[in-house]
Amino acid sequence: VQLQASGGGLVKAGDSLRLSCAASGRTLSTYGMGWFRQAPGKEREFVVAITWIGSTAYTDSVKGRFTISKDNAKATVYLQMNSLKPEDTAVYYCAARTAGSSPYSPAAYGYWGRGTLVTVSS
Repeated sequence: VQLQASGGGLVKAGDSLRLSCAASGRTLSTYGMGWFRQAPGKEREFVVAITWIGSTAYTDSVKGRFTISKDNAKATVYLQMNSLKPEDTAVYYCAARTAGSSPYSPAAYGYWGRGTLVTVSS
């Protein structure tokens, strides 16, 4: 599976962005997918995950602001980010889950896209 994330950019606090993660090579319909982010000088952290049947899990800091969805026909996963805050600034990565371990851990994901940078100014 090849994953390509896009949609990042420079926005102001309170603005919205929608990230996309397009997959090629395999269908997404049987993969759980996740978004992670990595801020400068920090470790990669879990943001949100969606299972192959559509169940979702969010990290507390983005609940109520971010929404993950996927379109199996388009083999694309989306991350709608509203009410962005400066602390959301990071490189965002999408990933396809390949292991049965915790969906909150990067170790559960065997396929990663190249990140897309989101910068939120105050």
